[in-house]
Amino acid sequence: MAVETGRKAVKILFVDDEVIEFRSLKKKLATLSEPPVAIEYAQSIDDALEKLGADKFDLILLDNRLLPNADFRETVPKLRGSGYTGPIGVVSMDISDGYFQHFPDYGVDFRIGKDEMDVEALQYIIREYVTYNVPDVWKDDYTR
Repeated sequence: MAVETGRKAVKILFVDDEVIEFRSLKKKLATLSEPPVAIEYAQSIDDALEKLGADKFDLILLDNRLLPNADFRETVPKLRGSGYTGPIGVVSMDISDGYFQHFPDYGVDFRIGKDEMDVEALQYIIREYVTYNVPDVWKDDYTR
């Protein structure tokens, strides 16, 4: 992914135990021209915590189920406990289970189905949850 000169890339940490999910997301992000995005991959919560200790991220996209943890109710508090205060989105094949209704109680900012993850959804997430210098062309979208 090329980063435009003069514009800081939005740094995303994608945490999923399936590398194929990362490759799929990276391919979708390759078609995103605005904003520029830099994405890194962590295969486990321990890996994510290590990356958070070494670098700053604007957004974390977290798979709901990561072994050996049960779901986001165990993993998100670990990320928050590390001092990360930015937005965390839980990504899952099925977000209809009742416990998803309580996601804010665990430090989650939003949830999204894996089938909903496309360029438009990612662009919307960045607009809504990441502090970013919004281009003038987008500003009109907010006044309609």
